[in-house]
Amino acid sequence: MAKQIIIFILLCISTVHADTKVLFIGDSLTEGYGISKEKSYPYLLKDLLLSKHNTKVEVINGSVSGSTTASGLSRLKWFLRSKPEVLILALGANDGLRGIDLSSSKKNLASIIKLAQDKKMKVILAGMQMPPNYGADYTKKFRDMFIELKKDYNITLIPFLLEGVAAKKELNLSDGIHPNELGHKKMAENLLPYFRSLK
Repeated sequence: MAKQIIIFILLCISTVHADTKVLFIGDSLTEGYGISKEKSYPYLLKDLLLSKHNTKVEVINGSVSGSTTASGLSRLKWFLRSKPEVLILALGANDGLRGIDLSSSKKNLASIIKLAQDKKMKVILAGMQMPPNYGADYTKKFRDMFIELKKDYNITLIPFLLEGVAAKKELNLSDGIHPNELGHKKMAENLLPYFRSLK
Protein backbone atom coordinates (compact mmCIF):
# COMPACT_ATOMS: atom_id res chain seq x y z
CA MET A 1 0.00 0.00 0.00
CA ALA A 2 2.79 2.44 0.93
CA LYS A 3 4.55 1.73 -2.37
CA GLN A 4 1.35 2.43 -4.31
CA ILE A 5 0.89 5.75 -2.51
CA ILE A 6 4.45 6.80 -3.32
CA ILE A 7 3.96 5.92 -7.01
CA PHE A 8 0.69 7.90 -7.05
CA ILE A 9 2.39 10.97 -5.54
CA LEU A 10 5.24 10.76 -8.04
CA LEU A 11 2.75 10.56 -10.90
CA CYS A 12 0.94 13.64 -9.60
CA ILE A 13 4.18 15.58 -9.32
CA SER A 14 5.16 14.54 -12.85
CA THR A 15 1.79 15.70 -14.18
CA VAL A 16 2.10 19.09 -12.53
CA HIS A 17 5.56 19.70 -13.96
CA ALA A 18 4.58 18.41 -17.42
CA ASP A 19 2.61 21.58 -18.15
CA THR A 20 4.40 23.96 -20.52
CA LYS A 21 4.54 27.49 -19.13
CA VAL A 22 3.55 30.00 -21.79
CA LEU A 23 4.13 33.69 -21.17
CA PHE A 24 2.15 36.26 -23.15
CA ILE A 25 3.53 39.79 -23.30
CA GLY A 26 1.21 42.09 -25.18
CA ASP A 27 -1.16 45.03 -24.99
CA SER A 28 -4.94 45.36 -24.74
CA LEU A 29 -5.50 42.90 -27.59
CA THR A 30 -3.88 40.14 -25.54
CA GLU A 31 -4.96 41.35 -22.12
CA GLY A 32 -8.58 40.92 -23.17
CA TYR A 33 -9.82 44.51 -23.07
CA GLY A 34 -13.58 44.77 -22.62
CA ILE A 35 -14.24 41.09 -21.96
CA SER A 36 -13.80 38.58 -19.16
CA LYS A 37 -10.11 37.69 -18.95
CA GLU A 38 -10.84 33.95 -19.14
CA LYS A 39 -12.48 34.63 -22.53
CA SER A 40 -9.32 36.24 -23.96
CA TYR A 41 -7.39 34.31 -26.58
CA PRO A 42 -4.48 33.16 -24.34
CA TYR A 43 -6.88 31.17 -22.15
CA LEU A 44 -8.96 29.98 -25.10
CA LEU A 45 -5.74 28.74 -26.70
CA LYS A 46 -5.02 26.79 -23.52
CA ASP A 47 -8.44 25.13 -23.78
CA LEU A 48 -7.94 24.33 -27.48
CA LEU A 49 -4.55 22.75 -26.87
CA LEU A 50 -6.03 20.51 -24.20
CA SER A 51 -9.21 19.54 -26.07
CA LYS A 52 -7.70 19.07 -29.53
CA HIS A 53 -4.16 17.92 -28.81
CA ASN A 54 -4.19 16.76 -25.18
CA THR A 55 -1.46 19.31 -24.49
CA LYS A 56 -1.46 21.01 -21.11
CA VAL A 57 -0.10 24.54 -20.78
CA GLU A 58 0.02 27.04 -17.96
CA VAL A 59 -0.85 30.53 -19.17
CA ILE A 60 0.93 33.54 -17.69
CA ASN A 61 -0.62 36.67 -19.17
CA GLY A 62 1.75 39.59 -18.67
CA SER A 63 -0.15 41.90 -21.02
CA VAL A 64 -1.01 45.49 -20.16
CA SER A 65 -3.55 47.65 -21.96
CA GLY A 66 -1.99 50.61 -23.75
CA SER A 67 1.56 49.30 -23.57
CA THR A 68 4.20 49.77 -26.25
CA THR A 69 7.33 47.81 -27.06
CA ALA A 70 9.27 50.03 -24.64
CA SER A 71 7.86 48.23 -21.60
CA GLY A 72 8.28 44.70 -22.88
CA LEU A 73 11.82 43.99 -21.69
CA SER A 74 11.17 44.98 -18.08
CA ARG A 75 8.03 42.85 -18.03
CA LEU A 76 9.88 39.85 -19.39
CA LYS A 77 12.54 40.25 -16.70
CA TRP A 78 9.81 40.34 -14.05
CA PHE A 79 8.15 37.15 -15.25
CA LEU A 80 11.38 35.19 -15.64
CA ARG A 81 10.95 34.14 -12.02
CA SER A 82 8.05 31.96 -13.21
CA LYS A 83 10.46 30.15 -15.56
CA PRO A 84 8.33 30.29 -18.72
CA GLU A 85 9.31 28.02 -21.59
CA VAL A 86 7.48 29.76 -24.43
CA LEU A 87 7.08 33.49 -25.07
CA ILE A 88 4.27 34.80 -27.22
CA LEU A 89 5.28 38.38 -27.96
CA ALA A 90 2.36 40.53 -29.12
CA LEU A 91 3.57 44.12 -28.88
CA GLY A 92 3.88 46.85 -31.49
CA ALA A 93 0.32 47.88 -32.31
CA ASN A 94 0.40 50.93 -30.04
CA ASP A 95 3.81 51.93 -31.37
CA GLY A 96 2.35 52.03 -34.84
CA LEU A 97 -0.82 53.86 -33.87
CA ARG A 98 1.27 56.51 -32.08
CA GLY A 99 3.67 56.87 -34.99
CA ILE A 100 6.69 55.88 -32.89
CA ASP A 101 9.94 55.62 -34.85
CA LEU A 102 10.08 52.04 -36.10
CA SER A 103 13.83 51.69 -35.58
CA SER A 104 13.16 52.17 -31.87
CA SER A 105 10.29 49.68 -31.89
CA LYS A 106 12.38 47.09 -33.70
CA LYS A 107 15.25 47.55 -31.25
CA ASN A 108 12.86 47.08 -28.31
CA LEU A 109 11.38 43.91 -29.77
CA ALA A 110 14.84 42.56 -30.57
CA SER A 111 16.00 43.07 -26.99
CA ILE A 112 13.00 41.11 -25.71
CA ILE A 113 13.58 38.27 -28.17
CA LYS A 114 17.31 38.07 -27.37
CA LEU A 115 16.70 37.83 -23.63
CA ALA A 116 14.04 35.15 -24.13
CA GLN A 117 16.40 33.13 -26.32
CA ASP A 118 19.23 33.57 -23.81
CA LYS A 119 16.89 31.98 -21.28
CA LYS A 120 16.22 29.09 -23.67
CA MET A 121 12.65 30.14 -24.35
CA LYS A 122 10.91 29.43 -27.64
CA VAL A 123 9.52 32.63 -29.16
CA ILE A 124 6.39 33.26 -31.20
CA LEU A 125 6.16 36.82 -32.53
CA ALA A 126 2.67 38.09 -33.31
CA GLY A 127 2.77 40.47 -36.25
CA MET A 128 0.49 43.44 -36.64
CA GLN A 129 -0.56 45.69 -39.50
CA MET A 130 -1.44 49.37 -39.70
CA PRO A 131 -4.57 50.78 -41.35
CA PRO A 132 -3.99 52.10 -44.90
CA ASN A 133 -4.58 55.70 -43.80
CA TYR A 134 -1.12 55.65 -42.20
CA GLY A 135 0.37 55.71 -45.69
CA ALA A 136 1.77 52.99 -47.92
CA ASP A 137 5.40 53.56 -46.90
CA TYR A 138 4.78 53.43 -43.14
CA THR A 139 2.41 50.46 -43.30
CA LYS A 140 4.92 48.47 -45.40
CA LYS A 141 7.83 49.28 -43.08
CA PHE A 142 5.70 48.35 -40.07
CA ARG A 143 4.73 44.98 -41.56
CA ASP A 144 8.30 44.31 -42.71
CA MET A 145 9.64 44.98 -39.20
CA PHE A 146 8.13 41.72 -37.96
CA ILE A 147 9.33 39.77 -40.99
CA GLU A 148 12.88 41.03 -40.49
CA LEU A 149 12.83 40.05 -36.81
CA LYS A 150 11.68 36.55 -37.76
CA LYS A 151 14.62 36.21 -40.13
CA ASP A 152 17.18 37.81 -37.80
CA TYR A 153 16.34 35.58 -34.83
CA ASN A 154 14.93 32.47 -36.53
CA ILE A 155 11.66 32.59 -34.61
CA THR A 156 8.07 31.69 -35.39
CA LEU A 157 6.02 34.56 -36.83
CA ILE A 158 2.26 34.95 -36.93
CA PRO A 159 1.98 37.37 -39.89
CA PHE A 160 -1.12 39.14 -38.52
CA LEU A 161 -2.55 38.51 -35.06
CA LEU A 162 -5.97 39.87 -36.07
CA GLU A 163 -6.26 37.86 -39.30
CA GLY A 164 -9.95 37.33 -40.02
CA VAL A 165 -10.92 39.55 -37.09
CA ALA A 166 -9.88 43.11 -37.99
CA ALA A 167 -12.60 45.28 -39.53
CA LYS A 168 -15.29 42.64 -38.94
CA LYS A 169 -18.06 44.26 -36.95
CA GLU A 170 -19.45 41.00 -35.59
CA LEU A 171 -16.05 40.05 -34.11
CA ASN A 172 -15.24 43.35 -32.41
CA LEU A 173 -16.50 45.53 -29.61
CA SER A 174 -18.38 48.72 -30.40
CA ASP A 175 -15.09 50.65 -30.64
CA GLY A 176 -14.26 48.68 -33.78
CA ILE A 177 -10.71 48.06 -32.51
CA HIS A 178 -10.79 45.46 -29.77
CA PRO A 179 -12.06 41.91 -30.41
CA ASN A 180 -15.13 40.65 -28.59
CA GLU A 181 -15.44 37.08 -27.28
CA LEU A 182 -16.05 35.71 -30.77
CA GLY A 183 -13.04 37.64 -32.04
CA HIS A 184 -10.82 36.18 -29.33
CA LYS A 185 -12.05 32.70 -30.20
CA LYS A 186 -10.95 33.30 -33.80
CA MET A 187 -7.55 34.59 -32.62
CA ALA A 188 -7.00 31.47 -30.51
CA GLU A 189 -7.85 29.28 -33.50
CA ASN A 190 -5.42 31.32 -35.65
CA LEU A 191 -2.63 30.86 -33.11
CA LEU A 192 -3.09 27.12 -32.55
CA PRO A 193 -1.08 25.84 -35.56
CA TYR A 194 1.81 28.20 -34.83
CA PHE A 195 2.02 26.97 -31.25
CA ARG A 196 1.83 23.37 -32.36
CA SER A 197 4.72 23.95 -34.78
CA LEU A 198 7.01 24.42 -31.77
CA LYS A 199 6.49 20.83 -30.68
